[in-house]
Amino acid sequence: MHISEGVLSPTVLLGGAVLAAAGVAAGMKDLDQKEIPSMGILSAAFFVASLMHVPVGPVSAHLILNGLVGLILGWKAFPVILVGASLQALLFQFGGITTLGVNTLNMALPAVMCHYAFRWGLKPQTSRPAFIFATFASGFGAAMIAGIMVGFSLYLTGEAFLPAAKLVVAAHLPVMLIEGGLTAACALFLRKVRPELLEGFYAP
Repeated sequence: MHISEGVLSPTVLLGGAVLAAAGVAAGMKDLDQKEIPSMGILSAAFFVASLMHVPVGPVSAHLILNGLVGLILGWKAFPVILVGASLQALLFQFGGITTLGVNTLNMALPAVMCHYAFRWGLKPQTSRPAFIFATFASGFGAAMIAGIMVGFSLYLTGEAFLPAAKLVVAAHLPVMLIEGGLTAACALFLRKVRPELLEGFYAP
């Protein structure tokens, strides 16, 4: 879902950068040093998952795992995704420097939204079926909203991008299902071996 350089209008780029900066500031507020290792691991997971991508017009279809990142970290998903997206832009030219704000916003905001929608599933007393549902829905929902936001970013640049915007959402439909399954599988594994990682970030 990386938008390439030279596609978006300056107004969209500026708006995305401002909103992403606000999200990063919110994520860095009251940061506990004990959370940094977990944030680093999740940033690495996001970075690796996004490396395998298929070009789709001005963007690319690939795994994101933003649903897992957001479910566990909440607003801290913004700095985590910013770091991963920055390294992808600098090392592999995925996305770009000028689009870094928009790309971060498009992937991190859905992660935060799904955190608040499905974090109830991380409570220790949650049954296994409910846990699987919540984590799958977080992965699926975050990918779906991210695809819509990417399409909307293109549409805001000009109506000529409307076909490309529709293509982006359609191309990510299979990705949404895979994201949901992977998020649920990863969360189940963490619940078994590192339950404190999930429960430690849960806020009633």
